[in-house]
Amino acid sequence: MAKSPGENGPRAPAAGGSLSGTRESLAPGPDAATADELSSLGSDSEANGFAERRIDKFGFIVGSQGAEGALEEVPLEVLRQRESKWLDMLNNWDKWMAKKHKKIRLRCQKGIPPSLRGRAWQYLSGGKVKLQQNPGKFDELDMSPGDSKWLDVIERDLHRQFPFHEMFVSRGGHGQQDLFRVLKAYTLYRPEEGYCQAQAPIAAVLLMHMPAEQAFWCLVQICEKYLPGYYSEKLEAIQLDGEILFSLLQKVSPVAHKHLSRQKIDPLLYMTEWFMCAFARTLPWSSVLRVWDMFFCEGVKIIFRVGLVLLKHALGSPEKLKACQGQYETIERLRSLSPKIMQEAFLVQEVVELPVTERQIEREHLIQLRRWQETRGELQCRSPPRLHGAKAILEAEPGPRPTLQPSPSIRLPPDALLPGSKGKPKPPKQNQKEQKEQQKQAKESGQLDKTSTSSQAKLVPAVGNACPPQDVPPKDPVHQDPAPQDSAPQDSVPQDSAHHRSQESLTSQESEDTYL
Repeated sequence: MAKSPGENGPRAPAAGGSLSGTRESLAPGPDAATADELSSLGSDSEANGFAERRIDKFGFIVGSQGAEGALEEVPLEVLRQRESKWLDMLNNWDKWMAKKHKKIRLRCQKGIPPSLRGRAWQYLSGGKVKLQQNPGKFDELDMSPGDSKWLDVIERDLHRQFPFHEMFVSRGGHGQQDLFRVLKAYTLYRPEEGYCQAQAPIAAVLLMHMPAEQAFWCLVQICEKYLPGYYSEKLEAIQLDGEILFSLLQKVSPVAHKHLSRQKIDPLLYMTEWFMCAFARTLPWSSVLRVWDMFFCEGVKIIFRVGLVLLKHALGSPEKLKACQGQYETIERLRSLSPKIMQEAFLVQEVVELPVTERQIEREHLIQLRRWQETRGELQCRSPPRLHGAKAILEAEPGPRPTLQPSPSIRLPPDALLPGSKGKPKPPKQNQKEQKEQQKQAKESGQLDKTSTSSQAKLVPAVGNACPPQDVPPKDPVHQDPAPQDSAPQDSVPQDSAHHRSQESLTSQESEDTYL
């Protein structure tokens, strides 16, 4: 997949017209069809006469290429349990990433609940942190006119992105407008990279799960952290990864590797779209979402594993190679893969079990980079190092960053019953700070009593440790103030107790971020 302005180049604007670089440039002209004129009414599919057609749970028109047949349905009770677990993780994200990252990885392999997928992708990719670190940046880019050499190329690509999905079915509809905004903003954010056609399906998948601003920052993370260099002008990073994939195939499936070597088929002929679009244009949609769940958590090794599994099961046995005697037949086999090997449950299980690690990928990367330098010289595009998944991105975050633990939006009074609790409400537990404060106050009070008692007894202080008189027993500072906690005056309660209680509330402000 070539860089957009490379082979054909950007098309010049028509005479008498100019591209403003804003969403108004997508508005249909006066000769547009009535359906396009009504695209702002209701959903885009309704405006184009698809209101009577059925839409599947992913938003595709039933019967279209993107729609699927039988899907793996998760029982409702299991889905609700997974949602509850993911809500707990997202509401305490930093703690889970620091101490229970393996648990997050296992839950990503099982599949993120659809209602929380967009929010989870933002947290896993670090897009949420990027957004918090750059408030108002996307709006600034969105209002900028943009570079004219990219705008026409982007507009020509909009209608090609999932045309049978209800978000993108209408020319100039809401989905295409947001897609244009995100892609244009990236060309302004990284003008040295500009726009590559493979970025459009990536951004479109993100927009299916989150608003435009969040989708923009997730796209930035994919281009800079997960797949750096993939969308640069020379596409050198994707060429290197093609050689890495082919080398790893020799260990995973020697039969497939030998066949591709004999046919002299360059890896770029079959893996470019796979890797640059993260299989969004290759797999059934349920499999795409499961692959992306794992990809955001574990990084590019998931993309390598999926590619190796497809090659292994498409060309990995002599029986399958009987119909692939030539180069053309082999490439056609890889372009029209068997639905069985792309089926969600089968593919995910194979990907999870395939023993390909980050260390193997990085070791092979150094080998291929050395060969590249020996045969072609130095790389022209110096991309940042690739980070393997959410944990590596979190650890590489420079300097102090805002915590992702949400602040509660519901604060319960101290005597309120929690939902599902029985019996009388218990007083809030004191933390260690409060206990030390009370002990300190009690100790000071006890020392004052000791001083008054000793002065009444007319004791002469001696050098060294002073002992209390025998007829006045020493008072225990801890038991000096026997008043219970609930009988203490209101102004003696520390100010942070309200904050302490608010941490136990059930609903958080972050729940509003869930994008359905």
